[in-house]
Amino acid sequence: MSKMDHEHMDHDMSKMDHEHMEHDMSKMDHEHMDHDMSKMDHEHMEHDMSKMDHEHMDHDMSKMDHEHMEHDMSKMDHEHMEHDMSQMDHEHMEHDMSKMDHKHMEHDMSQMDHGHMHHDMAGMDHSMGGMDHSMHMGNFKQKFWLSLVLAIPIILLSPMMGMELPFQFTFPGSDWVVLILATILFFYGGQPFLAGAKMELKDKSPAMMTLIAMGITVAYVYSIYSFIANRFLHTHVMDFFWELATLIVIMLLGHWIEMNAVSNAGNALQKLAELLPDTVTRLTDKGEEEVSLQAVKEGERLLVRAGDKMPVDGVIEKGETTVDESAVTGESRGVKKAVGDKVIGGSVNGNGTITVKVTGTGSSGYLAKVMEMVRSAQAQKSKLENLADKVAKWLFYIALFAGIAAFVIWLFVADLSTALNRMVTVFVIACPHALGLAIPLIVARSTSIAAKEGLLLKNRNALESATEIQQVLLDKTGTLTAGTFAVTGFVNFTKDQDDQEVLSVLGALEASANHPIATGIMNYLKEQKITPKAAEDVKNVSGVGLTGTVAGQKVAIVNESELKRRAITVPDKASDRYAEQGNTISYLLVADELWALIALGDQIKPEAKAFIKALKEREIEPVMLTGDNEHAAASVAKYLGLDRYYAELLPEDKEAIVAKLTGEGKKVAMVGDGINDAPSLARATVGIAIGAGTDVAIDSADVVLTNSNPDDILRFLDLAKETRRKMIQNLWWGAGYNIFAIPLAAGILAPIGIILNPAVGAILMSLSTVIVAINAMTLKIK
Repeated sequence: MSKMDHEHMDHDMSKMDHEHMEHDMSKMDHEHMDHDMSKMDHEHMEHDMSKMDHEHMDHDMSKMDHEHMEHDMSKMDHEHMEHDMSQMDHEHMEHDMSKMDHKHMEHDMSQMDHGHMHHDMAGMDHSMGGMDHSMHMGNFKQKFWLSLVLAIPIILLSPMMGMELPFQFTFPGSDWVVLILATILFFYGGQPFLAGAKMELKDKSPAMMTLIAMGITVAYVYSIYSFIANRFLHTHVMDFFWELATLIVIMLLGHWIEMNAVSNAGNALQKLAELLPDTVTRLTDKGEEEVSLQAVKEGERLLVRAGDKMPVDGVIEKGETTVDESAVTGESRGVKKAVGDKVIGGSVNGNGTITVKVTGTGSSGYLAKVMEMVRSAQAQKSKLENLADKVAKWLFYIALFAGIAAFVIWLFVADLSTALNRMVTVFVIACPHALGLAIPLIVARSTSIAAKEGLLLKNRNALESATEIQQVLLDKTGTLTAGTFAVTGFVNFTKDQDDQEVLSVLGALEASANHPIATGIMNYLKEQKITPKAAEDVKNVSGVGLTGTVAGQKVAIVNESELKRRAITVPDKASDRYAEQGNTISYLLVADELWALIALGDQIKPEAKAFIKALKEREIEPVMLTGDNEHAAASVAKYLGLDRYYAELLPEDKEAIVAKLTGEGKKVAMVGDGINDAPSLARATVGIAIGAGTDVAIDSADVVLTNSNPDDILRFLDLAKETRRKMIQNLWWGAGYNIFAIPLAAGILAPIGIILNPAVGAILMSLSTVIVAINAMTLKIK
């Protein structure tokens, strides 16, 4: 914000709408903060606030109008910014942001350079008590309870569509009490719906918020007219204060139930940024120096020690190592790297120390590109319209047409008062109370069932979209396989040596090696509590394997090619079943005799084959996507019975495949667990993350399988089918009667003496609310 002029900004966060904000500040107290940043130039600032005392600081932002602000941060340079807030004392800080309206703020951060951002907030206490940002467009829980307090007196003092109920009463001046409480309720409780309607109309896509806003606005405005007519003009005009109060309270309740049921989406972009280390070791002419990551520039040399995260994209200039790129590329086994090989920021260095020349930082780095793909996909997905919004849109247009038509016709047939009454009745009836609970009650029930089935629903639209899925794209590593490079099989061909003896000889040679096969074998021996024997003259023979001497005998661990060169055959084709699953197989030779074979690979989950078959039976095509090599992918595909697969894919390749399919109008589910899957999960019609996967994948998905079992996907599809069926039923019960009620309210049958009595309309609405609640509770998986 180097050129941002704060001089005339007066921050009033009292009207803040947190629609897209997620704050974990439950204990933060900003009571006495006062920041005057009117002329501050942030371009080259380094903020060290570790010891700052905020006790007497006071933020007065009470008059700031954010309504038409557009924040373009696309070219923001964070290179020289360093925020160290690790010991900041927020004890007396308090932000009143309860009513700030951000709905017209545009944040363009697509080109923001995250590579040089460094936020050290390790010790900061962000738990801000009492603020619940888990909801959409305002705090529905708080608004519901406060609105209920305001609504109860209105319900007791105001008739229901002109019909006085047994528990109602009045007293001199009670109409003034109702007017004042209804006004507060309309502007406070109705604010999220009015704000939402404004946004929907701005997007030229009226939906649920617009329908609700129309109902409560017409009810309030007409009731004001009714109050004036009854109080000052001494004519009787029916008011809608009772309908206004109950409609707002029930709609707030519905939104609270829904938001409470669906899990909060995490910040996938933040999790991606956290993969990089805060500091790095830079090599200079004077030696080594510890610097922050944002200070690193292309062309510089960094020292990456064993076990460290790769801070940037680069090329190895010195040293050899094995790099774990599983979280980034999806390749399950460690990748051997030597001088001249490329490394990716976010991957994990193995047991070698290397010198890396920086080739990519910030927006040019691999992770930054993944972040941009995730951001773009999430932005497009958020525009999808759900079933309830589609119904609400049609109800809005039908009511608008019917109401205006009724007004015009009755204006000629009768008088202005009758015409207004007919039009208002149509508008109020068009937004039935049951519609506010029809979908939320189903969502709450389905998320409860899902939790018992090991499913975490993060996006309720996924339940609707899943019923139309045509293809399921499956990431191999971690989804169809266990995701770890380990021993998958061992066969002892000797007749006089037990398994423990043979494995101890095998471990003798592998103990000194540092490649992925050796690591897998040694981990296996450790699990079996087998101690390797001592070996001498161990040598690594290129293209062959390892040779050495154990207990005076020549021992070798070789690959299949060397076995064939020596004309040694494997008894009973024992290696075939491991080879067809894409395993790497090594053979132990002692004195030129075949003693054993050991297979290593990413073990296919036992339930995977049956899962693929079940998908085909549902006429859903399974497709495997993997970063693994062609040979490994082909072997797994053949074993599982997959007709289609894609191998050697980068994240952009996976995301491009998903984008191509969805662009063709196909409904696609993506199942994955790695960082490389995050853009695809966000782009797919339904993104399903494996619970044992990375936080980034989980935060990008719509559904999380907490048990990491592919069979749970079938349970999710079953639940989605039943949920959609119940949703359609509830929408018919909640709004279907409007097919008859709206024309009757408009007076279409008036010529033959049939006009909908407002009291009858109210009873019908109450009855439909009860029916949708009961129907929701009957949801279950067959």
